[in-house]
Amino acid sequence: MLINAITPSDFKTLYTELGVDGAGIKILSQKSKLNFFLIKELHVGAANILKQDALSIGADLAVPKGVIVAKEPFVDVVLIATTRQLLTLSKKELAQPFGLKDVAIEIKKYLSPKKFEPKIMGILNANDDSFYSSSRFNSTDAIDRIFKMIEDGADIIDIGAVSSRPGSIYPGEDIEFQRLKDILDIIKKESLYNKVKFSLDSYSSKSIKYALESGFSMVNDITGLKDVSLATLASSYNASVVIMHMLSNPKDMQNEPHYNNILKDISDFFEQAIDVANDAGVKDIILDVGIGFGKTLEHNLDLIKNLSHFKKFNKELLIGVSRKSMIDKIYPSTPDERLAGSLTLNLKALENGASILRVHDVKETAQAVEVFKALNK
Repeated sequence: MLINAITPSDFKTLYTELGVDGAGIKILSQKSKLNFFLIKELHVGAANILKQDALSIGADLAVPKGVIVAKEPFVDVVLIATTRQLLTLSKKELAQPFGLKDVAIEIKKYLSPKKFEPKIMGILNANDDSFYSSSRFNSTDAIDRIFKMIEDGADIIDIGAVSSRPGSIYPGEDIEFQRLKDILDIIKKESLYNKVKFSLDSYSSKSIKYALESGFSMVNDITGLKDVSLATLASSYNASVVIMHMLSNPKDMQNEPHYNNILKDISDFFEQAIDVANDAGVKDIILDVGIGFGKTLEHNLDLIKNLSHFKKFNKELLIGVSRKSMIDKIYPSTPDERLAGSLTLNLKALENGASILRVHDVKETAQAVEVFKALNK
């Protein structure tokens, strides 16, 4: 007899390989993964009820001292349960008082997440003031760069003509369009959209409309559909929309950014923006928490570590950390020296629920993703 301690990443595959019965695979898979939920400002009465209900089915609730005697009216707790236990709790708590019905409804959102294959989005800038000089290309060089990114493994190519680095000022949609037009014309003329999916990083209706007419099928809006008409425009071309969170605007977004609760604040923002996109008829919505767009280093790290929080929306999550200054704050470096940090952040984001990695280094990221996938088979 041989006993090995293992750390499976895919329980269904493991149990299938063992030859477990189909119904048993589903039951065992639900029992095999522990889930952790931080619940803030829960009524102390609800905490006592949830603690007992959790214990009754083999789960648990971490609570502060004094909960049993209601020392404080509201407390922060951590629920620890398998997926199967969560299924039971989410039904049971629907009939309980003190706001536990809302807890149950929220937990249910996490129980059937969609799975998305990792995708690589290559960055191509048609301007001369982006923070990373190696991502800048004119209309002639851009086509060579597009073919290189396709060869290196890009699933999507995101083209922008305006810098959104901290402190940048929007030059106006006419200048933006002028920078983009030649590249968009070549993409349309050569039907390059048949070789790879193209995304436009813009919030200018003029540039977006021209790009969609040129074969683009994704709109990457850093303003998160602040202009509702962009959602209607994207919908009319059946295009995907990336909704990104940004605090204020690039010019002043890094002026002492503050959140009451960053996960809740961004979730609330996404809920409103998703409603806007749905009302406009957008079929494919992608969410981007906006790393570096009105966030401190601590905010950025919290978002990457807790990306799974946003899986409740059942949308693809895009992450953009490539060569950003947050790496410099951890390990002093210039943009040219941040490849290793970028790969580390991207793989952690992938592990926590991201599926689209927006990167400058397509080939290196493609290799890292393939190794990551092999480890998680």
